[in-house]
Amino acid sequence: MTETPVHPHATQMPLHMQRDRFDPNVTLTGFRDDGEIPVVRTGFGMEAYLVTRYADVREVLSDAGTFSNAGQTAFRRPDGPQVSEEELAQMRAGQLLAQDPPEHTRLRRLLTPEFTLRRMRRLEPRIVEIVDEHLDAMEAAGPPADLVREFALPVPSLVICELLGVPYSDRAEFQARSNRLLDMSLSAQERIDVGRENRAYMSGLVDSAQADPGEDILGMLVREHGDDLTHDELTGIAGLLLIAGHETTSNMLGLGTLALLQDPEQLALVRDEPELARPAVEELLRFLSIVHSGVPRTTTADVEVRGTTIPKGSLVILSLPAANRDPELLEDPDRLDVRRGAPGHVAFGHGVHHCLGAPLARMEMETAFPALLRRFPKLALAGDAADVPFRAYHFVYGLHSLPVTW
Repeated sequence: MTETPVHPHATQMPLHMQRDRFDPNVTLTGFRDDGEIPVVRTGFGMEAYLVTRYADVREVLSDAGTFSNAGQTAFRRPDGPQVSEEELAQMRAGQLLAQDPPEHTRLRRLLTPEFTLRRMRRLEPRIVEIVDEHLDAMEAAGPPADLVREFALPVPSLVICELLGVPYSDRAEFQARSNRLLDMSLSAQERIDVGRENRAYMSGLVDSAQADPGEDILGMLVREHGDDLTHDELTGIAGLLLIAGHETTSNMLGLGTLALLQDPEQLALVRDEPELARPAVEELLRFLSIVHSGVPRTTTADVEVRGTTIPKGSLVILSLPAANRDPELLEDPDRLDVRRGAPGHVAFGHGVHHCLGAPLARMEMETAFPALLRRFPKLALAGDAADVPFRAYHFVYGLHSLPVTW
């Protein structure tokens, strides 16, 4: 067994968030290839063990008992913003990503029926309609267009608004809040403040649903589980679904389109061969891995991972991009190949915290990517690829904008 020293890294952002456009930082992949589990500093100044190999990441994600999601709240810097225990409980309520079984199991069981593949298939006609409406608007306005603003962001935003019962007229407001909430370049105090704003907004939606529950997910939770869920839990569930439901898919649509535009052969396959829609989405999920790490875990006991002892009470961070580019997962992992489908990737996580909305995200992308490329078969960047602005400091990796023409 080995103990490892703290490795210095660039101060601009945490090492696990550093990228070279589509690729994970070479230091990350170096740790992975060497089998090393270093100790690094997080964006909040705390030390954490960094796990990068595919098999090790799966091991951590599979063991919720040893690697706890709920323990992360114990890591609060004495010199950082102070949050009362009462507010901390409000922040955690309903947040599946901050819970361990059995509490996590209880909450997830209430939501799982709303995100089954069968339920998502019922949504497919509406998703097709939403995609076509936005493509129609782009075509009518003519080139150039910002694909993020005109397509990648509004399509999943409208879908999740309709699913949850959130007024689409509020989209600019909640998109701005979620953007700030996930911006790791902001101070902890700023992110706490915007978190409070977001909870206040979602609490108002819960009040409305409790007064007059609709046919959306929030209305369903009130009608069928109103006695099982507190107001704070409903607020937390709604907030998580709203942010996760549009941030992840929208960034995949923007970044995935750029990746395909940079690889015309792969783009042509997605555009011209309908049967490749599903494998292409899986490969893009693996290749891009827009969620850097997911939620940090806290060890509940001393544990050994690849010969390194991680003491009880330690913080553990996972590098999903490095894991999804591990040669142990598949051959030639740094090449985008939409034919292979990338079975087994961890872009949606793994284990009990595997992404609840994965069926919805897959359906949206399987619809949107081919529809976009077929509507605009000459789609191209409107400018230099080097000028495309990446969302480097965000919890969810992506693009600020993507100027295109056709």
